Amino acid sequence: MRVPRSLEVWKMGVVNYLEALKLQEKLTSDRKIQKITDTLLSLQHPPTYTLGKRRTVHNLLVPESELKAMGAELHYTQRGGDITFHGPHQAVLYPIISLRDVGLGARKYVENLELIMIELASLYGVKACAGPKGETGVWVGERKIGAIGVKISCGITSHGLAFNINPDLNYFKHIVPCGIADKDVTSLQKEAEQVLPPEEAIQDQLIACFLRIFGYTNVIWKDITSISSYNLENGDIHII
Repeated sequence: MRVPRSLEVWKMGVVNYLEALKLQEKLTSDRKIQKITDTLLSLQHPPTYTLGKRRTVHNLLVPESELKAMGAELHYTQRGGDITFHGPHQAVLYPIISLRDVGLGARKYVENLELIMIELASLYGVKACAGPKGETGVWVGERKIGAIGVKISCGITSHGLAFNINPDLNYFKHIVPCGIADKDVTSLQKEAEQVLPPEEAIQDQLIACFLRIFGYTNVIWKDITSISSYNLENGDIHII
């Protein structure tokens, strides 16, 4: 008999990137010592560019001062992948889960993240697929609709996926998205031949795809409206 797997889902709204990063680091540490169960953060970010651990700054096409002028931040991370953009109207999922407990290796985990976005796109009649080798993420033809960048430490995952619902695609013109120069970026709004429901409903559908593909049956839902960064820095999580 299959043992039900538990997952906490935190629906967080719009969260500053650094706050979300600190939260992931704290939750990852807690998950390693089994202080918490598997946890999924569902959120959006203000305009933010992030670089992976390879530090491919050459794929940023404008000076950092210009990013600040347009109200965007730039952050360096320890995730895999190249430079990418996060912003409003883009659904982000950060799974903090034990791969050992779910019985997955790193490659299969990434493939599952791709399947989640492919399944979501299919709900709106959009045929998406995983990219060829070396082009992680989800594509509609030659256009990228979903990005993946993960970190795995002691079998615990952090960072995750970003699915373009209807972000301002002009932000992607300032970078070589994911380090791939000859491909465009797209969104569900651009590809779907129908009126989309409210973004919160789409983000909930993305969570539902995650639950199904990873096989979670015991789900605890939390609506998180605020995080105290002060308490995060002192090793505690204070949520409102």
